[in-house]
Amino acid sequence: MTTAPRYVPASALVTTAMAAEEAAVVPDTIRKWVQLKHLTPAGRRGRSHLFRLEDVFAAERATRRAHERRARA
Repeated sequence: MTTAPRYVPASALVTTAMAAEEAAVVPDTIRKWVQLKHLTPAGRRGRSHLFRLEDVFAAERATRRAHERRARA
């Protein structure tokens, strides 16, 4: 069973640059998270991806936890 995507107002979405700034990473990191399927864009404005901040923060937390686990190993 598939669910319909939730409607998110465009004002609640941020660009790649804004997402990177909020997560304290560079924009290339946001693009890498998308490539690795750690983060899914919630929309588009022209050719640019738009993201929900809560998704960005979740990807950032998951990535940091993975790095911490590898550092302890």
